[in-house]
Amino acid sequence: MRAVGVLGLGALLAWLPPAHTDTFSALRSVRQARGNEGRLLRRLRAYLREESTRLRRLSRFYEKVRALHQDPGASVDNPLLAFSLIKRLSSDWPSVVYSSEATENSRALHVGFQELQRELPGAEDLDGAARALMRLQDVYALSVKGMANGLFQPTSTDRPPLYSPGRRVSLSADDCFHVGKVAYDTGDYYHSIAWLEEAVSRFRLSYGSWNPEEERGSLEDALDYLAFSYFMAGNISHALTLSREFLHYDPSNQRVTRNVAKYEKLLATHGDRVGAPLQRPNVTQLQNRDAYEELCQGLGAQMAPERPSHLGCSYETNGSPYLLLQPAKKETLRLQPYIVLYHDFVSDAEAETIKGLAGPWLQRSVVASGEKQQKVEYRISKSAWLKDTADPVVQALELRMAAITGLDLRPPYAEYLQVVNYGLGGHYEPHFDHATVRRSRKSPLYRMKSGNRIATVMIYLSAVEAGGSTAFIYANFSVPVVKNAALFWWNLRRNGDGDGDTLHAGCPVLAGDKWVANKWIHEYGQEFRRPCSRDPRD
Repeated sequence: MRAVGVLGLGALLAWLPPAHTDTFSALRSVRQARGNEGRLLRRLRAYLREESTRLRRLSRFYEKVRALHQDPGASVDNPLLAFSLIKRLSSDWPSVVYSSEATENSRALHVGFQELQRELPGAEDLDGAARALMRLQDVYALSVKGMANGLFQPTSTDRPPLYSPGRRVSLSADDCFHVGKVAYDTGDYYHSIAWLEEAVSRFRLSYGSWNPEEERGSLEDALDYLAFSYFMAGNISHALTLSREFLHYDPSNQRVTRNVAKYEKLLATHGDRVGAPLQRPNVTQLQNRDAYEELCQGLGAQMAPERPSHLGCSYETNGSPYLLLQPAKKETLRLQPYIVLYHDFVSDAEAETIKGLAGPWLQRSVVASGEKQQKVEYRISKSAWLKDTADPVVQALELRMAAITGLDLRPPYAEYLQVVNYGLGGHYEPHFDHATVRRSRKSPLYRMKSGNRIATVMIYLSAVEAGGSTAFIYANFSVPVVKNAALFWWNLRRNGDGDGDTLHAGCPVLAGDKWVANKWIHEYGQEFRRPCSRDPRD
């Protein structure tokens, strides 16, 4: 059938300018892509202007020749008219058909496109963006039909929209077709059926009318892929119905004719195999999917309205002279695991400076895989590393983090500041910041010879319109993005064991531009700053 078919360490980073790739994995890259499209738009405007001038002359030529053909008195007996006819056919018509001006106008547009082509999104970006839509669909339980209509409405209609954009943008039939085909190509019929159904519905509405945005996909293609998706899902009768509809538009297609015969025979001999509804593909990296998604949606257990007395807000100096004149605004969120939020930890100007410093160096974020690092679907973002010598703002931030944590942040006791920008549906599925037994001593964490990650400071450098919360799975609560605030938690217990309650995730960004800065602090050098307790289990 046609249808078949970091955990990174700043100390280890080579400071090379990033290649133009993975556009979908950072919103900064998407903004750059929009700027490039603006440049293409100006090229197209120039092309249209030149072509309009040429077409007006061509229209005058057409009207002149048509008038001669319609004039009974314009006989070729007249030697002047005969000469004009011969000239037109030997000279003017070739100039019209093989227009050097049209070629030159087109060439200018081609050159403009080729100048930008290396910086433009490619097929990998398009597929990544399609997977991002499916991720948002899943994590936030969004209706596919609603998304296609520009609405971010949960399938549970009694809940309000999660995000209401200022301008509603609908997806075309071909847009839905491409998302469905990306799912189909990986054998993910759960998603392919939903998106291809929407594509078929939209193609049916516009069938027979030409739309330049939808010329790549067609009703026949969508029916073809959808029929096979239903067949693979066990719904043979619906696959048969869709295949027969396909033959209505293309009755000579022998392959689909054979499929129809095959489906009819299967139904006659075995009946339909429709059983339980299709299940979402299992993601091996995500063992706590339901809890994770409920927390991302804000449905999990959050902070109780009656806050316990040991939780609350205070001004904190942590015994540091650095904080005496301007104490930190501390909000204690949890004691086990110990998680606090420092409000107004950075200023707007500092946040913009850090983003500006990191922007040119952003590269696709990777995670540790044994002794190697690799890109993965469960972490979609771009990141860069900044030394404290990069700018006085970074240096001041390092001093501030050392003051609130009471820890030694000097190399090699802490990693460089990692700045992260999330992309379309950008997320980081549940993970630990510290090396676990599963990762073993081969983890890149130990190359710094400074032990495991004892603590994390994560600074929100921007606000988002929807999504992007930090969800602590086993602690069963989530922290929304609070612009300019810093989140702090201990990854290790005092005895050096990893704290299993710190399993956390960066929920997908539904709308907005999420930037964070991470500071990972290691256990060596902190022996007298966070000593062991008398209880070996602590």
